[in-house]
Amino acid sequence: MWREVGPQESKSKTPPCRIRRDKGGVSSDYMASKSSRPSFKLALPATSANLGPAFDAAALAMDFYIKIDARPADEFSILATGRDQDICGNVQNHLILNTYREVLSAAGRKIKALSLRIHNDIPIGKGCGSSAAARLAGIGLAVHFGRLKWTDTQIIGEASRREHHPDNASACWMGGLTVARMSGEAEAQVAVVRPKGKWPLLLAIPDQPLSTEEARRVLPAQYSRADAVTNIQNSMLLLAAFAQGRPDFLRAALDDRIHQPYRAALCPLLPCLQQLKETGVILGAALSGAGPSVLIFLDPKKSVQSTRKLVAAQIARDGLNAELLQTAISLRGGRS
Repeated sequence: MWREVGPQESKSKTPPCRIRRDKGGVSSDYMASKSSRPSFKLALPATSANLGPAFDAAALAMDFYIKIDARPADEFSILATGRDQDICGNVQNHLILNTYREVLSAAGRKIKALSLRIHNDIPIGKGCGSSAAARLAGIGLAVHFGRLKWTDTQIIGEASRREHHPDNASACWMGGLTVARMSGEAEAQVAVVRPKGKWPLLLAIPDQPLSTEEARRVLPAQYSRADAVTNIQNSMLLLAAFAQGRPDFLRAALDDRIHQPYRAALCPLLPCLQQLKETGVILGAALSGAGPSVLIFLDPKKSVQSTRKLVAAQIARDGLNAELLQTAISLRGGRS
């Protein structure tokens, strides 16, 4: 979520902020829009992590974004458009601004007030990497305005430390498909894969969000050797599918025994849509991150629109509601 719970802001003295509403979205007095002060722009993609068996290890970037235009100002302010305007435009306890302040404070840099224009297309709290994108935005702003000479590795590592896992952060910053692991408190080792071939995707987004904390609580503390071995095998096959352009591998490679069986009760779209794999309508479906959204891998040899209609019909038959968003793997990350 973009608004953190609890007092996360730096204790350093920071410029004041003011908010109001207008017809263009949730806004404050956005004086910087007419200013000659230089702006800094960021576009960060949505991400889908876990990908079935690759729990906390792999993620891919999708081709819809949060876009930010930032300018120095006399006080903090935000003009927000797109999805979840109330959250994106609330200056108080805002995840982007909190991260920005904290990184500058830790680096001993002066905290400069910013006016932000935010256009957000990433659903918040629905397994699409919104918090990783927000944290990376805050870090990116701090690196730019604080003139920090951080490398990609440092930026991803700092975001991963705050996220407690590196999958979303690495895919969001680097684009494509990433495999990542933490190698220290704020260090991540990242491998980037540019998937071969075409990978049409549908994202099924339910109405209600699901917190990562709640999704983590249902996981067991231990797993059997058979479950661990199966997930290792499927994760390796999944990576081979993307590297070699073999969508047919996904019918087996997306099977998971570590998190999806335990989260299915919280994410009813998953068992609903997995039925379509058995009938050959789709290649497979996996929770997007911790859910509740579901990432659907389509057969590139079939019509996307006809498959979409079959997916929508299956959701309706099970008495569920979801927005279906057609998307694809984005090779563009925040560093582009």
